[in-house]
Amino acid sequence: MEKTTQDGKIRVAIVGTGNIAHAHMEAYQTLMAECEVTWLVDIVPGKAQRFMEEFGMHCRVAEDFHEALGEDVDLVDVCTPPYVHASISIEAMQHGKHVICEKPMAASLEECDAMLKARDESGKKLSIIAQNRFRKPIRDLKMVLDSGLAGNVRHAQVDSLWWRGHCYYDLWWRGTWEKEGGGCTLNHAVHHIDMLLWMLGRPEEVTSVLANVSHDNAEVEDLSVSILRYPSSLCQLTASVVDHGEEQKLVFQCEKARISAPFSCAASLSKSNGFPEKNEALEREIQAFVDALPPLPFEGHTGQIADVLSAIREDRQPAIGGEDGRNTIELISAIYLSGTEGKTVRLPLLPDSPFYTRGGMLGGAPHFYEKNTSVMELGGSITLGSDYKS
Repeated sequence: MEKTTQDGKIRVAIVGTGNIAHAHMEAYQTLMAECEVTWLVDIVPGKAQRFMEEFGMHCRVAEDFHEALGEDVDLVDVCTPPYVHASISIEAMQHGKHVICEKPMAASLEECDAMLKARDESGKKLSIIAQNRFRKPIRDLKMVLDSGLAGNVRHAQVDSLWWRGHCYYDLWWRGTWEKEGGGCTLNHAVHHIDMLLWMLGRPEEVTSVLANVSHDNAEVEDLSVSILRYPSSLCQLTASVVDHGEEQKLVFQCEKARISAPFSCAASLSKSNGFPEKNEALEREIQAFVDALPPLPFEGHTGQIADVLSAIREDRQPAIGGEDGRNTIELISAIYLSGTEGKTVRLPLLPDSPFYTRGGMLGGAPHFYEKNTSVMELGGSITLGSDYKS
């Protein structure tokens, strides 16, 4: 069992107090019987202090995360821009801290592998945020696929469709390959790519097209379309920040039925002439299977953070670990390589791939436009995408 504080609480440092940190803080407040946030860190002067006051809490604040690596921290929660995910996570684990790291795990496969090495050498826990696995409709979809009731997948459609205004990329770290690490494929579709890989595993090859059609203040893509080839199926994957309505979905056309999130099911039987008729019996069987699944105690970020806290206490691996985060970066890197070179890319990506390293990505990725605006804060609230319940 992991040693905790005298009152049994796991002490947390949140590094980076931007928009996504709010979802983390709300989770810690829900789970306050198990944990305590003891540090808030942000490089912007006064930002961590304002965050603390917003949540009506009392803790220590700093602009340098090294100050939060002392004995009063057990878990470092990395909510910074992507370009420092790896360096902060690695130093935290080397200082004996467990780590939760926001998506994307890192800016390159090389950095992911360095994070996994630091985890293994330190013996600490590492979890990469993929909170949608802790949503009931996504969990239900995974369970139906694993049950075999619908048969093997033949065709998948993954729509990671978002909409962001032109000023979205005015924020200082967004819109550059150096600091954001990529565009909508990395920072938005990472959610859906994780869910796809959780359900179907790694594809054999990927063919992609990248474009920037609406944001001339960003180097990176705001739209990508990919075809993923599996041994006996194909998947269409669209990543976008130009789609009004943000209709996000995963659809799996299987041998016996179509299942999708938001959760729905349709099944067909063949008439004697090959045309379909509804298979109501199988639809009822699949719905009964879903209805019998247990509820989740917590959903979204709270669900994942609760799992990490339990993993620390029970000295087990978290449900979503470093390899899961690496898998998404591998596929995203392959999408970028395919879209850049205009060719099909086979997986896995090996260390000799030109996009295995951050330097290779920076040197090879297309600059659709040059970033021409840089502001420190945009303010306002953010949205976290579909809850897949409607």
